[in-house]
Amino acid sequence: MSEENNTPPFDLDAVQNAFKGVKHWSDLTKDGGPFQLMFKSTIETLMKAELEDHLGYKEGDVRSKRTDNCRNGSYPKTIKSKAGDIQIQVPRDRKGEYEPQIVPKFESTSSGLEAEIISLYAKGLTTRDISEHLKNIYMGVEISPTLISNVTNKILEEVTQWRARPIDPLYPIIFFDAIHYKVKKDAHIVNKAAYVCLGINRSGIKEVLGVYIGESESATFWLSVLTDLKNRGVNDILIACIDGLKGFPQAIKNLYPNTEIQLCIVHQIRNSLKYVGSKYQKEFLKDLKEVYQATNIELAEQKLQDLDKKWGEKYPVVINSWKNNWENLSAYFKYSSPIRKIIYTTNIVEGFHRQLRKVTKNRSIFPSDQSLMKIIYLATIDASKKWTSPKQGWAEIAGQLSLHFPGRFDLELLQ
Repeated sequence: MSEENNTPPFDLDAVQNAFKGVKHWSDLTKDGGPFQLMFKSTIETLMKAELEDHLGYKEGDVRSKRTDNCRNGSYPKTIKSKAGDIQIQVPRDRKGEYEPQIVPKFESTSSGLEAEIISLYAKGLTTRDISEHLKNIYMGVEISPTLISNVTNKILEEVTQWRARPIDPLYPIIFFDAIHYKVKKDAHIVNKAAYVCLGINRSGIKEVLGVYIGESESATFWLSVLTDLKNRGVNDILIACIDGLKGFPQAIKNLYPNTEIQLCIVHQIRNSLKYVGSKYQKEFLKDLKEVYQATNIELAEQKLQDLDKKWGEKYPVVINSWKNNWENLSAYFKYSSPIRKIIYTTNIVEGFHRQLRKVTKNRSIFPSDQSLMKIIYLATIDASKKWTSPKQGWAEIAGQLSLHFPGRFDLELLQ
């Protein structure tokens, strides 16, 4: 008895030819488009393999046949998928015992590929890297970098909604810092800053409130960022942790006059050491530690005077920087150790920056602000999935904040 099977092998040439004409996402899913061809060829090939496993022998290999069942041609069936309605040829056996299992698994082929592209993009792969990766997975099928870019552009709508979402009226602590990238603009390479606002909410959980792409870091742009936070519902910030950017404290006070400002001690130390000779840095740093590690502000101010007497004549720029910014550098002394450890440095937001660098390291230059924003957004969403627990010791910290800021931080709202 001869066996008939009308199921063709995977038609790679037809799929590749279809991909050559693809310029937009809609081209992928149109009738006769590459997704339909890929879906049809793949599913028919896999069903053929299923039937072979069911019968226990390969087509034409009669010597290995150990059953009285056999192949019996195929019948047409229409499958509904994300790529539209597709007619496939389902192989059958003589006894009617074979039941395809693979069909339901492939009903979302197109959406699955789209999700895979976005997932790879989120891991930091360039569009060309993604194209090569998918080519290896999908048996040589070439998906152009332009198409991949169009797929990832769908993220921009999510970014717009995310950046406009309402946020809490009060944040106990917000860290403001910027991370810098190179971006193409009008055939030139320019430096851009990604302005990051990372807050600790009332429940003690970290939350990225917003990321904004602008020119090199400036207090003027930070003012526009603060205005956006205000418009989205942030009415009060207890403590703002910032670097030493000139004019930034005043920008905060313009919109949040009651906010306590803490300049990052680590930034201040780094900037100070730039002006100290290498042969004196170790000794100077030892004396400086007596200032910022003091147990209270009275002792810290005494140690600052000692520092001035010893080093003021040699390094007046450094000492004057500490004296002129002392009000905002010393704010943390009024708090106990658990709060001090959180606010004396912007390390929390810099830790987030390190996560961003992991996924942006493959791109020395971004083709546009939108390209940069897409990958930062995806990395932010990925990082936020891990921020589900309050910061360690938050109950104690919240209690102390309620005493320092009576009427502004109400513990009863945390119940």
